[in-house]
Parts: sequence; structure tokens; C-alpha cells
Amino acid sequence: MKLRQNIRHFAAKKALTMPVVGDIATEKLVDLHVRVFGEKADPAHREEREPHLEAFFDCTFDTYVAALEEGYTEAEAREITHVQANFDFYNHGWTEMMEFPADELEAHYERYEKFFRRYGIDIANPLGDFRTRDVPEAPSTPEKLENPEHPHAEGGFADDVYVEGEDGEVRVGGQDEPRDVDVNAAPGMRDADTDVDESEA
Repeated sequence: MKLRQNIRHFAAKKALTMPVVGDIATEKLVDLHVRVFGEKADPAHREEREPHLEAFFDCTFDTYVAALEEGYTEAEAREITHVQANFDFYNHGWTEMMEFPADELEAHYERYEKFFRRYGIDIANPLGDFRTRDVPEAPSTPEKLENPEHPHAEGGFADDVYVEGEDGEVRVGGQDEPRDVDVNAAPGMRDADTDVDESEA
């Protein structure tokens, strides 16, 4: 998968792993992800999916922290959560929301299979042991799986984590973490910080 990575992602990592601040950061980042992925949804179904997305993304931030604790990099930990989300989108037939084509699902699973197996995660059960709260169901569109369209997907990045930096360069594995990251640079951590976009997800 190809991700973007900038100082805000490292600030979010720092915020999510801090006491008290972590809860605030999670709430802000869940809201961001619901908005970003909601905007990729078919407008006719966007509103009915939002409660499901809110609960689902809330659970994936526990996955992110667990992956960091196991030694995965920021980019890898974030990619793991995005893979979980794409499993969920596929299961619901929400192909227009997927970030990589459906035929790359197995490849993404296999790259993180050790982690996924440890926590009971697979394509059919994207949250596994991280389903720590009720996740409201939302209507599926299984007919889209017959001839899936992926307007927001980028294929060809299933063999590793690819990270596009602010300079536009794509690097395998991601950037080195900068020193002295300011937690206030994380999305939503400043009251005036309302202008965030898809690249922060």
C-alpha cells in the first residue's frame, strides 16, 4: 500500500501513546478518518455507514498502538490499520472506498500474517481481538463485488509499505522518525486545527 507520511503522523503516534492525551487524540483521529473515508463512499450510503465507521476506526487505534509496541514502524503500524479497514470495506462490498484493489487482499494479509494471526484478524474478521466495543452494522452492497470499481485504489504496492514524503518521493519502509516531535502538530490537537485533509489519515 502507498501511504503518505509527514510530521503530523509522527505527532499523532506520540499523542496516541501518551496517557490522557491518547484518548483525546483517538477521538480527533477517529473523526478525521470517518470524514475522509465517508467522502469516498457513495453519497447515497455515506450517512448510514458513519456509525459503523466511527466504532470500527476507534478499535483500530488499539491495533495501531499494539503494533507499535511490537516494534513495527509508524508506517507499518498505520498500514496494518488501513489493511483492516480495507478488509471491512471489502466484506461490505464498499469497493469505492478501498485503497487497493480487491485482488491484493491476500497479499496484504500475508505481509502481516504473523501479527494478524496473533490477534485473530483475517479478511473475514478484520478487528479480531481488537473488537473491544459494539460496532453497529451498516447495509452492505455485495453486488459491487461482482465487478468491483476502485476509484480511490492504487494497485501495485502490495509487496511492501511504500511511503510518499512531503517532497513527493516514494520510499520503501517510510522515513526515519524526527527528534523532538511536538504532540500539538497531531491532527485535531490544536483548537484552530480544523483544516486537515486525506493525507493525514
